[in-house]
Amino acid sequence: MTTAATPNPTLGELLDAWPSMDAPERAATFAALDDEEATDLFLALSAADQGSFLSGLAVGARRLWARLLAPDDAVDVAQSLEADAAVLLDALDAPTRAQVQALLAYREDEAGGLMDPRYAVLRPEFTVDEAIAYLRRQYAAREDPTYYTYVLSADHRLVGVVTMRELIRAAGRAKVSEIMTREVLSVREDADQEEVARMMARYDFLALPVVDAEGRMKGVVTVDDAIDVMTEEATEDIQKLGGTEALDAPYLQVDFFDLLKKRAGWLTVLFVGEMLTATAMAYFEDAIAKAVVLALFIPLIISSGGNAGSQATTLIVRALGVGDVRMEDAMRVLRREVLSGLALGCVLASIGFLRIVLWPTRDSLYGPHYMLIGAAVSISVVGVVAWGTISGAMLPFLLRRLKLDPATASAPMVATLVDVTGLIIYFSVASAVLRGTIL
Repeated sequence: MTTAATPNPTLGELLDAWPSMDAPERAATFAALDDEEATDLFLALSAADQGSFLSGLAVGARRLWARLLAPDDAVDVAQSLEADAAVLLDALDAPTRAQVQALLAYREDEAGGLMDPRYAVLRPEFTVDEAIAYLRRQYAAREDPTYYTYVLSADHRLVGVVTMRELIRAAGRAKVSEIMTREVLSVREDADQEEVARMMARYDFLALPVVDAEGRMKGVVTVDDAIDVMTEEATEDIQKLGGTEALDAPYLQVDFFDLLKKRAGWLTVLFVGEMLTATAMAYFEDAIAKAVVLALFIPLIISSGGNAGSQATTLIVRALGVGDVRMEDAMRVLRREVLSGLALGCVLASIGFLRIVLWPTRDSLYGPHYMLIGAAVSISVVGVVAWGTISGAMLPFLLRRLKLDPATASAPMVATLVDVTGLIIYFSVASAVLRGTIL
């Protein structure tokens, strides 16, 4: 009897299964792969997983695997190992170790900490034929793709950039200085990684040169690193908008108690804030006692304001994050959100008013003054939704002005703020509209 051979798992399937494997299973997985498949899997793992894998190897095997890493990737692995970074550094060859140690001197979120110190270089005085021959030797020693070739002066300053297409199309005796593009966009080595990623996305660059304060070339940030940055920043923003501190690792790899700590902080702050809701309700205790029917609409009103505020803060935080909105646009945003808040409030208020006055049992449920109750609820909805929209839109600008992350203006924070102020608006309007009737 014959059985069909079990197909080898694909790289994607291995990566999906990797988080659920323990250390022996991971070692067995690598042992079952051929050299090319094992290399592809290792290079596709996250920096944290690569570091964990390397830590469990014998010194000789660790040296073979570690030397597959580009210097910028080795930096990510070293940072994931934290105090055990020497495990990786000792496994690298001397030139790569020096490059990695130089990169580790930069902050993790700076362009310098993100860049690859290896890049293709030409001199402006080279002829095209000399340049092509020189690049052929450089390319032979590089396994990663080279997107652009940078032209440097004798003192290593960035003076131009040229593509292989331009070199091939040019006359062999032409000088590189004659065909290169002199206006080269670059970033400083201390630029924030988010700024670097935005610039690459805006101009569709595959790589971006990194220079020091004097314009000397230090390295390049490639598109794959920019994608990683954008993914990381978007993940942090989404986590903060959900009312937690940003996680430093994939969810399943975060220690349970660290996860509790990151979530408990904001929950405590929001819980204390929500206590003010009880204080506000106690202040209007007499009004509630006289007209219990008003309590029926408290969840409706404060949730409407919270939802509107959450919408606004999510839109503005993301717009600030991707550069669609700048600090100087705050007044334009305010005008736009005032109108939006009023318009949205009117839509919801109309639905609420019709719900009250057209309900079949309105007389027994709301009493003879149901029209006034409908008016009070509707006016309150307009005010609370408008206030929630304005608060949600302006809070990110305020935090940016205070040099804080706008994503801290999380949806739960805005909702908590609007809950308290929404009650004040609601009962103030109800007291004015219903005075002399049920109040």
